[in-house]
Amino acid sequence: MDWSWTSLGGMGLGTAIAIYFIIWWTMIFITLPFRMRTQLDTGHVVEATEPSAPVRPQLGRRLWWNTLLSLGVFFLYWLVFYGFGLSVDDLPEFIPIRNPD
Repeated sequence: MDWSWTSLGGMGLGTAIAIYFIIWWTMIFITLPFRMRTQLDTGHVVEATEPSAPVRPQLGRRLWWNTLLSLGVFFLYWLVFYGFGLSVDDLPEFIPIRNPD
């Protein structure tokens, strides 16, 4: 395998950035609601705001955790498809399809 800066073990740098961005963007919607306290939960709703609005969004902290989790998911993706050399064509070996008789 070529381990240069333009290739990540068979994956081009542009491809790696694009896949990481897709994973990051998907993961942000998964991680945003965790440990979120709304104004309604605290019992103090500010006038003219939505009761489900967060009290302390802590977006910087959430983005940091999302970035770390996305790196982990990207590493698993890379490990399966480039480290072990598996592809979508290998799925029938792991998930056998039975023909109904």
